[in-house]
Parts: sequence; C-alpha cells; structure tokens
Amino acid sequence: MATVTLVGSEPRMSLPELIKRFNREDKCRAYLEELRWPKGPVCPKCEKKNIARVGGREEVLRCTDCQHQFTVTVGTIFHDSHLPLSKWFLVAYLICESKKGMSALQLKRLLDIGGYKTAWYLCHRIRQAMMAANGEEPKLSGVVEVDDTWIGGKARRNRPIPEKINVVGMVERDGRLRLSVVPDLSTLSLEKAIKKNIGRNIDLIITDEWAAYVRAVGPTYKKKYRRIKHAQSYVVGDIHTNSIENAFSLLKRGIIGSWHKVSVKHLQRYLEEVAFRFSQRKNPALFSLTLLNLLTTDPLTFKTLTKEKAA
Repeated sequence: MATVTLVGSEPRMSLPELIKRFNREDKCRAYLEELRWPKGPVCPKCEKKNIARVGGREEVLRCTDCQHQFTVTVGTIFHDSHLPLSKWFLVAYLICESKKGMSALQLKRLLDIGGYKTAWYLCHRIRQAMMAANGEEPKLSGVVEVDDTWIGGKARRNRPIPEKINVVGMVERDGRLRLSVVPDLSTLSLEKAIKKNIGRNIDLIITDEWAAYVRAVGPTYKKKYRRIKHAQSYVVGDIHTNSIENAFSLLKRGIIGSWHKVSVKHLQRYLEEVAFRFSQRKNPALFSLTLLNLLTTDPLTFKTLTKEKAA
C-alpha cells in the first residue's frame, strides 16, 4: 500500500501538490487510514486491533478476532459513494481553500462529477462535517465582537420581495468565528445565540448600540461589556466591531459572487462553512482536518437533507 505523509505535518499544500499526491485511490485510502486510525486499524464491530488485509485486496480489512470485514470508509460519509476518493479530495480541498466558497455548479463543471444534484448533495455533506467540527470547539473567549446582519430581503423588478433572514455573528479578535440564524433581533433570540457560542470567562464583549444587546449581554458579562455607538464613531481605541463586520462582508461576497442564492432552509450550513473556513484560516492542516471530520461525522442522507424543515 502507498505510504502517505500526513498533510498536517507540512506547509499548506497547493492544488498541483494535492493532485500529484492523491492521484490514485490507494493513496487516498492510505491517507484516510492514517487519519482515522493513527495507531493502526481498529475493528468497528469489536474494537480490537488484530487486523489483517484480505489477500489481493489491500483496501479490505478483516478482524482476526470476530472475522468482521470492513474498509476505512465503512460507516462514514464516503461509504457507498460512487464518486472516486480522488474527486472527494479535490472537492474538499477546493471548498476549504476558496475564501468566498465555491458553488455546486462550479464544482460540477470543473470536476465532471455528474449532475448538479450530485454536486449539491456532495457540498452539503462537507458542510455538515464542518458544522459538526464547529460544534465540538470550545466556546469563544478573549475579546469577542458581536453584531447582526440580514440576508435576502432586496426587492427586484416584477418579483416578490424575498424573505429577510437575521444572522448574528460572533468573532474572537484574530480568532474563531460563529454565525447563527436567529428568528429576530429580540433580547431572547440574541441572548440564546450568545450563550450558545460565547463562554463566561472572556476578557471583553463588544456590540453596537442596538438596545436589545444591553439586556441580552449586560446581565451576564456586566463590567466586561462595551458598546460602540456608530452614530458617533466607529472606533474608540480598541472598542469596535470591525472584525465581525469584515466577516459579514466575506459572507455576503460568497453569497453574491459564488453561491448567488441560498435558501432559508439550508442557510445555516452555508454559515457553518464560512465560520469553519474563517476559524481555521491560519491552520496549515485545514485540508486534513476537513477530511478527518468527514470520517467522524454521521453521514447526512439525501432524504434527510431534502426533507428537513427550515430553521
């Protein structure tokens, strides 16, 4: 079997390097095995480590204790996929490294991965893994900026005005980002989003002058809470919300320039993709981390994706 060096142990990889390194299925499988089982294969049925390879088929493993046969993709998003692993790797890489995201239609054209529905489903499975990764991260800490924006709602000629969706953003200075769809900008909705994403042990939390933030933030963070009144100034020393506003700008450039249109039903996954990529932007192992989450996240079925209700 091909030996593959973990990407995370090296500088950030370029696209030509990715194509050269993972141009065969055995190389891709070897890399997935190193990610999933860094200390050697483990039987998913009995969790024993006495594993042998089935003769002539390096990808098939057999547990010598319970005789269970399996592969590295069993129980993962990759299982039963008709798409070659090499193309899975390319899609994951392009989504990770495209600062403003990449549409399913563009991926379909670039990589010849079948119909648009196949590409769309593929992208959402990767976003689901990013969502799971964000959920496992500790809550935000340090100096945190909080602000809100809205998606949609602009009128177009001879067309009904689309629904306006409220989004709350929270970002650490020079750190991680969280974006969350909220039903409105009331105190209750803002407080719920803030408590879910921001820890109690922070240095400072900063918002704008929206009155609901005072009741949503003030009682919990008290002396650690600061407001910037944009009617008077946008920056007062270190008190500003420029970081979260820059993140909102990146999100909207992705919607306008890459995705063009996102539905209310699936918007949270797009937000999770932007947040994951932003939070890991300085991590040279971003590609490896994404693949690892694809291996460990519960598979998202097409039936679940298309039938789930809007948030």
